[in-house]
Amino acid sequence: MAGVNEQVTDAVTQTNVKVVAESPAMAMSMVYQAMAQSVSLSMQNATYGQQQMQAISQAITTVGSSKIMDLLKQ
Repeated sequence: MAGVNEQVTDAVTQTNVKVVAESPAMAMSMVYQAMAQSVSLSMQNATYGQQQMQAISQAITTVGSSKIMDLLKQ
C-alpha cells in the first residue's frame, strides 16, 4: 500500500487547524447575532405596545370629551 502524499496530509492538517482556530470566533458571532435579534424584537414589541396605548388613550380622551360636551349641553 502506497503512503499518502506529504502535501495532502499537510493540507488536511492546515485545514483542520484553521477550522478549529476559527470556531470560537464563529460561535461568538452567532451569539452576538442572536442577542441583537432578541434586543431588536424587544424594541419592536415596546414600540407596538406604545402605539396601542396611544390608541387607547386617544379613544378615552375622545369619549371623555364627548361626555363633557354632553354635560355642557344640558
